[in-house]
Amino acid sequence: MVGESSNIRRKKFGNVLRTDPDEEELSFRISNTSEANSSNHDQAPTMNTDNNSPYNNEPPWDQSSPFSAPSWDQTASSPIQQPSWDQLSPLAKSPWSCHVAPPNENYSYTGLMGSLVREEGHIYSLAASGDLLYTGSDSKNIRVWKNQKEFSGFKSNSGLVKAIVIAGEKIFTGHQDGKIRVWKVSARNPSVHKRIGTLPTLKAYIKSSFNPSNYVEVRRNQNAVWIKHFDAISCLSLNEDQTLLYSASWDKTIKVWRVSNSKCLESINVHDDAVNSVVAGFDGLVFTGSADGTVKVWRRELQGKGTKHFFSQTLLKQECAVTALAVNTSATVLYCGSSDGLVNFWEREKLLSHGGVLRGHKLAVLCLAAAGNLVFSGSADTNICVWKKEESDHTCLSVLGGHTGPVKCLAVEEDQESIPDDRRWVIYSGSLDKSVKIWTVSSKLTTMQMQENHAESFNTPQTFPSVHSLSSQGSKTSQRKKY
Repeated sequence: MVGESSNIRRKKFGNVLRTDPDEEELSFRISNTSEANSSNHDQAPTMNTDNNSPYNNEPPWDQSSPFSAPSWDQTASSPIQQPSWDQLSPLAKSPWSCHVAPPNENYSYTGLMGSLVREEGHIYSLAASGDLLYTGSDSKNIRVWKNQKEFSGFKSNSGLVKAIVIAGEKIFTGHQDGKIRVWKVSARNPSVHKRIGTLPTLKAYIKSSFNPSNYVEVRRNQNAVWIKHFDAISCLSLNEDQTLLYSASWDKTIKVWRVSNSKCLESINVHDDAVNSVVAGFDGLVFTGSADGTVKVWRRELQGKGTKHFFSQTLLKQECAVTALAVNTSATVLYCGSSDGLVNFWEREKLLSHGGVLRGHKLAVLCLAAAGNLVFSGSADTNICVWKKEESDHTCLSVLGGHTGPVKCLAVEEDQESIPDDRRWVIYSGSLDKSVKIWTVSSKLTTMQMQENHAESFNTPQTFPSVHSLSSQGSKTSQRKKY
C-alpha cells in the first residue's frame, strides 16, 4: 500500500475504513446549457489533460443513425469546429433518435420508440425507476437518463458494470472486479450521485481477515475471506421487501447482504460452475441458474437476527448453460433462459412443476423480464420475443427486431399514461451493439393487430404451444458458458 504512491497525502484511519484507498469514484452531471446548441453532436469537445472528467479520450456518439457508430476517421474529418471545454459539456445532447409510428385508432401503438447510442462500449446492465434509466457498460460508466436525455452519471476506476439494482435511495452496481458498489443521490442536487460504500466494507473485510476461520479455499492453494467475491459479479437481486440483496458470481457462490447496514449475512456455494443468475422469488424462495446447466431452489429461513438458506430442489439439469432467470410480477411463474435458445418455466400453483418450453430464438437467451401477463426474452440472435401468458399457455405476440448485436439486458416499467383497460409498458433493451432501444408494448396487443402493424421493428408473430415434456437438452455438445 505504502509503496504504490508516495505522493498521496496520508488519510486518517477512520476515513480509510470507509473507502478504498486505491480507488476514486467520479460523479458528473449534464450542463443544462449544453442542450442549447445542437450543431456539435458529431464530436466530443477538446478536453484538457488535467481534467478529472471520466470522459477524457472518450469517442463521440452517433446522432445520424441509432444503429451504426461513426469510425474515428469519419469523426476526425468532420468540418465542425470542436468547442472548448468551457463552452460545451462533453455530454452535450442526448444521442436520441425517434422512431414513433403514426397513430392508428384501431389499436394502441406497439413498437420501437427510439434509440440511445453512445460510442463508449457494450451495454451490459439496465435498471429503470420511474422516469430514470440507469445504464452500465464496459466503459465503467453508469449513465442516468431522464426523458430520453442524459441527466447524470457516475463511474468507478475499475470493473465494467455487470448489474444494477435500485433499492429506494440506494443504487447497487455489480462489477467485473467482484466488487459491489453502493451509491446514493445527493439530497441537494438530484443529478449528483455519490459512492457511499462498497460491499463488503473495508472495515468488515479487515476485521474478518484477522480471523483464520473466516478464510475459505477458492482455488487450489488459494484462500480468501468468505465475505468477498473473488470473481466477477454476474447478477444482483432484491427480495420482496428490499431488505436483502443477493449477489451471484462466477466464483460459484451467492452472497446475502443486509441492505440497511451492508453486512454480509451468508455465503452459499450453490453450483459447480459460474452462477449466471439469481432471483429472489416467492414464499421465501431464491432461485439460482448456472453455467453447469442447473436451476436450483433455496429456501430462506430467519434465524435470530440473521438469515439462513437451505437447499430445496433442482428444477432443471441439462448440458446447456442457464443464462437468465425471472419471476413474473404476480409471483406465480419462474422463467429460465438457456444457451440453447429455449425458455423453460415452472408454475407456483402447481408446486413448481414444469409448465413448458417457449421456443422463439435461434441463439442463446441472454436476458428475461416480466411485466403483467407479458414476458420478454432477449437473445444473442439480436431479437426480443414478447410472450403473453394466458392460463397455462404462452403465445408469442411479436418479435422485436432492430438491434445489430446480442441483446444483453432488459428493463421494464409501466407507462405513466397507461390506463386499466389498456396497460402499456416501456421496455428498455441494452445490446452489445452499444445502443439502448426503447419500445412500447400494449397489453391489448393481439396477433391480428400485429399482422396489421407494418412497423419495421417487427417480424410476423407466431404462436408456440407449451411443451409439457422437458425437451431442453437439445444439443449433445457442451454449451456451458459464463454470461
